[in-house]
Amino acid sequence: MAIPDFNAHGMAAKYAVLVDVGYLYAAAGEVLLAAKERKEYRVAADELIQSLQKHALERIPGELLRVYWYDAARDRVPTVDQRVIAQLPWVKVRLGNLNARGQQKGVDAQIRSDLEALARHHAVSDTVLIAGDEDMVPAVEAAQAYGVRVHLWGVEPPFGTNQAERLVWESDTVEILSADFLRPYFNRAPAPVPVTPAPSPAQVFAGRTVKPVPKAPVGQVTKLGPGRPHVEEVGEHVAQKWILTRGRDNIRDLLPGPILPTVIDTELLIEAEKELGHSLRPYPEARVWLRDGFWARVYREFDLGVGISSK
Repeated sequence: MAIPDFNAHGMAAKYAVLVDVGYLYAAAGEVLLAAKERKEYRVAADELIQSLQKHALERIPGELLRVYWYDAARDRVPTVDQRVIAQLPWVKVRLGNLNARGQQKGVDAQIRSDLEALARHHAVSDTVLIAGDEDMVPAVEAAQAYGVRVHLWGVEPPFGTNQAERLVWESDTVEILSADFLRPYFNRAPAPVPVTPAPSPAQVFAGRTVKPVPKAPVGQVTKLGPGRPHVEEVGEHVAQKWILTRGRDNIRDLLPGPILPTVIDTELLIEAEKELGHSLRPYPEARVWLRDGFWARVYREFDLGVGISSK
């Protein structure tokens, strides 16, 4: 039976993994794909996080507290990918702001604050820091003053270095994640291709036999659900709201559709139920109409015609 590690305060040792996503993605995109902007590639973030967790488990004593995932978004409104990542177990998404020039604001300050707080409250005995900015140095020194070991991980650079020299000096251990380690999770984004307009409802159901709806027994009240036009209208309202508040770029990430990620589909249902004032859960067909209305508005926004959901 393995004997657990304990820190100086008699508590079982724990560690946290703090990831500057801007650094990790930019450095990996450069070495793997010679990419300069994030829109040039796609990342299997959930699989990458699992791989980082496994890598830390093999090297750091103790139990994982959680992974802190520091990224940025316009007006701090999370993207589709960020919302999916936030649902992962043991992962805490922290968002800074992304300004009009694509620059991250507030991310470094969040990393420094969390690193110091974890150390000050003796929540961890070790931290893995995936970052490259010299601004991290004061937080590293503060954490070490509280007795926490800081393990700096970097991304293999195509040449030279992509981490501040002083940050490397101050860390307790340093490791470089190889290009081979990261390669399975980064792929070049496909070139935009014309999207064939989705079929209309008449085309989808052409030639199909409509089954008659059985009549309720005499004296029994039939439970009626909401009408299709109203539900589709609500779906369009939610899509319009998201386009305005979350931005066209984030909504474009959902294309070509018509299947929504589970997290986003659930959010659509919740917002629609708020507008309707009652639950749609007992009416599976109403959820299909809701998605149809949502996609109708999205397809119009991007001049792709009107489609039917298949979820």
